[in-house]
Amino acid sequence: MKIEQIYTGCLAQGAYYIESNGEAAIVDPLREYKPYMDRLHKGNAKLKYVLETHFHADFVSGHLDLARHTGAQIVYGPSAKAEFKFHEAKDNEMLPLGNIFIKVLHTPGHTMESSCFLVIDEHGKEHALFSGDTLFIGDVGRPDLAQKGTITQEVLAGYLYDSLRNKIMTLQEDVIVYPGHGAGSSCGKNMSNEIIDTLGHQLKNNYALRANMSKEEFVKEVLTGLMPPPAYFPKNAAMNKMDSQSFKEVIERGSRPLDVDAFKFITDESDVLILDTRDPDEFVKGFIPGSINIGLNGNFAPWAGALIPDLKQEIVLVTEPGREEEVITRLSRVGFDYTIGYLDG
Repeated sequence: MKIEQIYTGCLAQGAYYIESNGEAAIVDPLREYKPYMDRLHKGNAKLKYVLETHFHADFVSGHLDLARHTGAQIVYGPSAKAEFKFHEAKDNEMLPLGNIFIKVLHTPGHTMESSCFLVIDEHGKEHALFSGDTLFIGDVGRPDLAQKGTITQEVLAGYLYDSLRNKIMTLQEDVIVYPGHGAGSSCGKNMSNEIIDTLGHQLKNNYALRANMSKEEFVKEVLTGLMPPPAYFPKNAAMNKMDSQSFKEVIERGSRPLDVDAFKFITDESDVLILDTRDPDEFVKGFIPGSINIGLNGNFAPWAGALIPDLKQEIVLVTEPGREEEVITRLSRVGFDYTIGYLDG
């Protein structure tokens, strides 16, 4: 059995590759699917499952493209509803993968469909927990993002308390916890810089897992100090439920070189946004009037999501030469699919 964490610092996000006896599963993939395809080819493995811990709000998932290219089954937990075909797993369902099993644990609280995936190894032992946004290292998922009707943040926090105590804290203490995010993500408030830990260590050090904590105390502590979520979060969650366009289409649309005359024509004649991704120190030396600067060397995608309100906004780019595809990729991770070209030269 092989388990690899594929961590993306810009989003403080962890995706995972699980392989056993020629079969593989990928947990919570990002939009660009090529790195996962490359890993499958390297291991000469067939992708059997794309496991989604929940409908993500902070990024657009690559589940659809991976399923299209491999025939893998997309798996969500109970109560998930989407426009595309997927397997709605039952609580405690066992998914066979090579010589191991992946047990689905329905853990509502962050969202109603939130689920964790527990790896049972070749010897029948609980080995690793892919905890999504239910349990982080040092924190738990925020319960205010999926409020709807009578499902308030207080109700969701109560569900999260029960999920943690009834489904996760009862597991063996040497289980390895692989969370969906680390420090820097807006999906929690107190995440550690560590991105892997044992459950036993978390039971001793995570404030939300105190054994003597009442549900009322938990609800109060988890909800205290939450910052407002970024405005793009609900839009990304909605996109992850839709049968969206392929990543290849997004890249092809954006990778159009524009000479000065073509660039000027587009920006003069249409309501297009000029996004300059150069280093701020370079931007201030000279820039196109009306452009905005979000430097690529940092938390680029979350800042784009915060500063550009419309995911369908058409965007033209000013970038450092050779980084155009990187910019288009990182914009697409948070749902900006309408980059239409870049200033060439």
